[in-house]
Amino acid sequence: MTGTALGILFERGRFCFFCIFRDAFEEKNTRGVYSILTALAVGIVGYAIVFGLRIPSPSPGDVAPGAFVGPVGLALVIGGFAFGLGVVISGGCIGGHLYRLGEGSLRAIPALLGALLGFGLGFLTWNPIASIFILGAPVPWLPAAAGYAPAVVLQLTILAVIAFWLLRWNPPVAAREPRTVDLPGIRRSLFFTRWPALLTGALVGLIGVVYYLRVGPLGVTAQLSSLSRSVLDDAELIPGSLVGLDGALAGCVALVIETITENGWLIIGIVVGSLLAALPGRKFSIEKLTPHGAGTALLGGVLLGWGATIGLGCTIGVFLSGIQASGASGWVFAASLVAALAIGFKLGLHKGT
Repeated sequence: MTGTALGILFERGRFCFFCIFRDAFEEKNTRGVYSILTALAVGIVGYAIVFGLRIPSPSPGDVAPGAFVGPVGLALVIGGFAFGLGVVISGGCIGGHLYRLGEGSLRAIPALLGALLGFGLGFLTWNPIASIFILGAPVPWLPAAAGYAPAVVLQLTILAVIAFWLLRWNPPVAAREPRTVDLPGIRRSLFFTRWPALLTGALVGLIGVVYYLRVGPLGVTAQLSSLSRSVLDDAELIPGSLVGLDGALAGCVALVIETITENGWLIIGIVVGSLLAALPGRKFSIEKLTPHGAGTALLGGVLLGWGATIGLGCTIGVFLSGIQASGASGWVFAASLVAALAIGFKLGLHKGT
């Protein structure tokens, strides 16, 4: 149910990190960024409320209960940067490719296959990288250092400053003619017109909080990376033990599995929800796939998978859920990812796909 709701929101609100930041960097249109900022703001407040029920008075040394707050170090920066380049080259993040699959995007298929290969590459390189850069790195959780109220105020202030700064690139909205509320208008707003950024972001943030309270943090890489690890483990192509991944580190990480997990049903729901939203709005269309487009999607997918493994998650798991959980790891991953997006779009790595 949660996945289906997210799929509908992603499709109707165009909650796509590739699209949002492409518009921001290429067209100087930052309106879509406000959906991300709103989702973070709602989530930060909501997570803090849930945290307060579980750890009423956090103190130094406490960790976010069951949230995606990970170690901060060079590996996180590299993982976020690689993931960002993968977003530009492949034309979307992992969550974006899942919802575009529901719209009929054939390019999402090699991108997701590339991600599976990238996860495998991440497992092959995990132990030396983790031993040097990840294990023993600090795991800053802002409420543990300052309490819930200061942590929430600090992060909301940062988001507000960013939002105010981006206003310079927010194009004015043209005045609309007065409209009567009728069935054609409602149908147009629901299925054909892009949903407002603030509404989309608020609903994504609210769903994230409810899902964390009921199940766990949102993320879209655990099932896919687990599938990759299980296949490679059966073939004895990766080390039998991946230090820290089996319980020691918090993140949307892989385990050896033999079934569909809750995370698997979540990502299935995203594809289904996107399809349900695309059909009545006539947005479902089988995308033509060229050899070059398939190749760049595969290459970008490899970077997505490798970056998500080293960074312990993706734009949904580390960026969104990590910042909502007031983890410094989320902010570091976000900064690295946005820097990679800026460079990738500047270099035109997304063109000719």
